[in-house]
Amino acid sequence: MLKVGRGAHAPPFMVMDVIAAANARQAALPAGSPHVIRMEVGQPGTGAPAGAVQAAAAALAGSDPLGYTEAMGRPSLRARIAEHYLEWYGVDLPAARVAVTMGASGAFPLAFIAAFDRGDRVALAAPFYPPYVNILVALGLEPAIIETGPEDRYQPTVEMLERLDPRPAGLIVASPCNPAGTMLDPAELQAIAGWCDANGVRLISDEIYHGLHYQRPIATAAAFSASAVVINSFSKYFSMTGWRVGWMVLPPDLVRPVECLAQNLFISAPHVSQIAAEAAFGCTAELEANVARYRRSRDRLLAALPGAGFPDIAAADGAFYLYADVGRRTNDSQAFCARMLAEAGVAASPGLDFDRTRGHRTIRFSYCGPEEDMMEAATRLARWHPAS
Repeated sequence: MLKVGRGAHAPPFMVMDVIAAANARQAALPAGSPHVIRMEVGQPGTGAPAGAVQAAAAALAGSDPLGYTEAMGRPSLRARIAEHYLEWYGVDLPAARVAVTMGASGAFPLAFIAAFDRGDRVALAAPFYPPYVNILVALGLEPAIIETGPEDRYQPTVEMLERLDPRPAGLIVASPCNPAGTMLDPAELQAIAGWCDANGVRLISDEIYHGLHYQRPIATAAAFSASAVVINSFSKYFSMTGWRVGWMVLPPDLVRPVECLAQNLFISAPHVSQIAAEAAFGCTAELEANVARYRRSRDRLLAALPGAGFPDIAAADGAFYLYADVGRRTNDSQAFCARMLAEAGVAASPGLDFDRTRGHRTIRFSYCGPEEDMMEAATRLARWHPAS
C-alpha cells in the first residue's frame, strides 16, 4: 500500500461543491424555467474593468512574448501597488516589500511557510475563510480557533488573545471578513497589531475586501506593524477573479524568504494578468460604480430578508456577504441550503464551511451578482418561506 501524505486529507472547500450543485441544477432545468440565482460564491458579477482588458489585449497583440516575470512581480506593478498604499492609507511603502502573487490564494501558503514551522499554532477567529485552516493543516500547522459571535461582530479582540495559552506563533485577521462582512475599526486593528508585536506573534492581515466597505473606515496592518504580513488581491474590489493575481506587503525579514519560495513554488504570477492589474488602478470610476451596486443590493437585502424568514444577519460592514443565523428554522444548514436550491432556485453556502462547530445553524449569502438577481432572490425566498 503506497503512502498518501497528510496534506491529501485536507477537507474540501464546500463552497466549490455548492457551485457544482448549482451548475447541475441549472443544467437540468427545462427551457424557459427561471434560472438559478447564484449567491453561493464571492465572485463579482462584473468582469475586469475596461482599462485592464484593453491593456491585456494590447499586450497580447504586441511583440513581447509575455514570458516569466521576476518572481516578486513586474517592477512597475510593485511600484504601483506601493503608490496605492500612499494614496489609500497614507503609508509610505517601499516597492521592495511588495510581492505579486498568484492571487491571494497563492499568497497564503507563501506567508505560512515563510513565517512558521511545522507544529506551530496559528490563531484565527471563527467563522473564518475555510482555506485558512485547510492550508494550515496541509502544511502541518495547528489552527487555534477563537470562537466569536455577533456581540463581537465576529472579530477577535485583545482580550480574547490574552486568553490564548500558550501564545500562538501567528494570528490571522480579516477586515472586512468572509463570511460575516464585519470589520475591525482602525483602533482595534492597531491594538491587535500592538499585542502581536509585544508578544512575538506574527500577524497575517487579510485585506482582500478593502475598497468594499460601506460605513466603517478601513485601515491596513502595514500602518501599525513593521512585522505584519498583509495580503490583498485584484479579485474582489478590482473584479478580476479569473486573472489570478494578488499581492503581499512583507516585513523586511520575510522578503528574501518569500522570494525564494515563490521562485520554487510558482515562478511568477501570469505576465498578462500583471499588466492588466497595473492598468486596473486607473479604472476608479468603473470600480466605484461596482461598489455602489453592491451597496444597493446589500441595503435592499437587509431590508427584505428579515421578512423572508432571515431576521438574524451579522452587521454587514463590508465585502459582499450576509451571514445569517437560521437556527430558528433548521439545525442542518447543509440540508437547508440544498433544499433552498431545489425548491427556490437560490444557491447559498452552508455555514459549516466557515465554522465547524456552530455552522450547522448559519448560512452565507453573497450579493455581488446582478442587482436584478439579488432582488429576485428576496422575492423567491419570501414565497418559499411559508412552506419551509
